[in-house]
Amino acid sequence: MIELSELHTFRAVVQAGGINKAAIALHRAQSSITVRVRQLEEKLGVPLFIRAGRTLQLSPGGKVLMGYAERLLDLAQQASEATRNDQPQGVLRLGAMESTAAVRLPQPLGLYHEMYPDVSLELYSNDPRELVRLVLDGKLDAALIADPISDKRLDATAIYEEELVIVAEAKHPPIASPKDIPSKSILAFHPGCPHRQRIEDWFARSRTKPQRIVEVGSYHLILGCVAVGMGVALMPRSVLSTYVDRSRLSVHPLPPKYNRARTRLIWLQDSPKANIQALLRVLLKCGGMQQIVQDL
Repeated sequence: MIELSELHTFRAVVQAGGINKAAIALHRAQSSITVRVRQLEEKLGVPLFIRAGRTLQLSPGGKVLMGYAERLLDLAQQASEATRNDQPQGVLRLGAMESTAAVRLPQPLGLYHEMYPDVSLELYSNDPRELVRLVLDGKLDAALIADPISDKRLDATAIYEEELVIVAEAKHPPIASPKDIPSKSILAFHPGCPHRQRIEDWFARSRTKPQRIVEVGSYHLILGCVAVGMGVALMPRSVLSTYVDRSRLSVHPLPPKYNRARTRLIWLQDSPKANIQALLRVLLKCGGMQQIVQDL
């Protein structure tokens, strides 16, 4: 296997125009440069130089190797600089719950793109359980998910505090408990959604349970189904700002035990920090919770 140090020596000989000048440029003994070149030729099984007296010219094989040597050594240099660079760059793969992606992220992601043009943003939407798995597997760099977060391999910072409400059709009477919902039907995401778990817990606390759970894939579709009387739903109040037929809905407060949820940014403890630290600053600047972001 060819080593980068051998390619470095080979390129120095080519650029200097000979063994002697390369030895001076590299501060090495002439004999050591000669040995390195011969070892490289033995590894490849082809001569790299055509020797004509005191001059060296690249052989056909040497010309081919020089093209690869230039690229490999440049890539090695770029990799070394990138690992030492604390400036945001590269790709940031961010996951978020659907409500967070739709309501909270357009402004901060636009600002992030403006402030850090060297970062390419990729946004993925999924339920918190799946987002945690993707972060742990290294397929996402960070994700915004609702509590709870318990895996000790993750760091987390609170970004948003959401008010949660029950949403029903406009003519629905006041709702103080699940017993005030005659249909006992709820609309929700699949079981991985923390808001679904919260409304099921709310029902269980009143010693009842939903008669029917309609699983729906988006908040806009949930709100449309609620508006026509298919059932009720629990969601962040902020989601209602994106629904144009707000007059077709009624909003009902939840008891304090159920009406607050924090959304946190999570990332692996040993993951690269520059892109995530920059994202934290932008999220808090654009309306996140007012707190000091410590060095990650």
